[in-house]
Amino acid sequence: MYPMNVKTFTEPIQLSIDKERLAASYLHCEQVAKTQARNFYYSFVPLPPELRAAMCAIYAFMRYSDDVSDEAAEDHSKAVQMTEWRAALDRALAGDYGDSMILPAFHDVVCRFTIPPHYFHELIDGTEMDLTKTRYETFDELYQYCYRVASVVGFVCIHVWGFDRSTVNSLRYAEACGLAFQLTNILRDVKEDAERDRIYLPREDMARFGVAEADFKQEDMSSSLKQLILFEAERAERYYRQADLLIPLLESTGRPTYRIMLQIYHGILETIFHHRGEVYKSRARVSTPRKLAIVASAWISSRLGK
Repeated sequence: MYPMNVKTFTEPIQLSIDKERLAASYLHCEQVAKTQARNFYYSFVPLPPELRAAMCAIYAFMRYSDDVSDEAAEDHSKAVQMTEWRAALDRALAGDYGDSMILPAFHDVVCRFTIPPHYFHELIDGTEMDLTKTRYETFDELYQYCYRVASVVGFVCIHVWGFDRSTVNSLRYAEACGLAFQLTNILRDVKEDAERDRIYLPREDMARFGVAEADFKQEDMSSSLKQLILFEAERAERYYRQADLLIPLLESTGRPTYRIMLQIYHGILETIFHHRGEVYKSRARVSTPRKLAIVASAWISSRLGK
């Protein structure tokens, strides 16, 4: 387990803000989530309006953090932008939002749900890794990356939904969920990442299956690369099993959203298994009708008190 960061940063200060500006910020974040969240936005549907708005604000912050590292610019420019965004985060936690449309709603959510600010610094630490690191020697190295860009997202989400704080298992299972989701993303996007000269799968695992970097650049997948994909998929599957254990530790209002996220992302992994590790011919995904069925099932379960 990657040790959780215990550093403390500037504690968020709840300052008065113009209601119109705050409402506009929430509306902007909702539009960002609707147009860019894809899989995640489906999961927001069963939430009460207040929690749905909070999730949209959190998503918008994280989406922007990710976009800064992915924008088609020179690495130096990206690094400067990331440094500026980190500074903007600290100012926002003190009530200074500049001209950002995201930060007023984001700060309001951080304060209302008492979300530890260091989670957001860890997220930025993870997105900064994409600026300088394109290869991973071991799974421990990849674990650190997944923890920062995905597990801390899980920690933030359960603070919004509500969770059993009497046991460390809540955070442990949320951490596992983030790892499962990020590994699924990595496996789904292997071809696209290789085209950008990024290979996330650990070199130690590549060596185990006799996979060379050149294999990622071929039009057709080699049998050894498919076996590597399946090996990592099995690893992700183990994290999904741990993530399932978080469900009873969540407040009832958050359980449907969590179930939807789990089922949609697990559905992507199931597609990879179904195609025996073939991820080059078509993108592993969950169809829209199936997503809607998952949402409906979760909504019904919530009404039945499950």
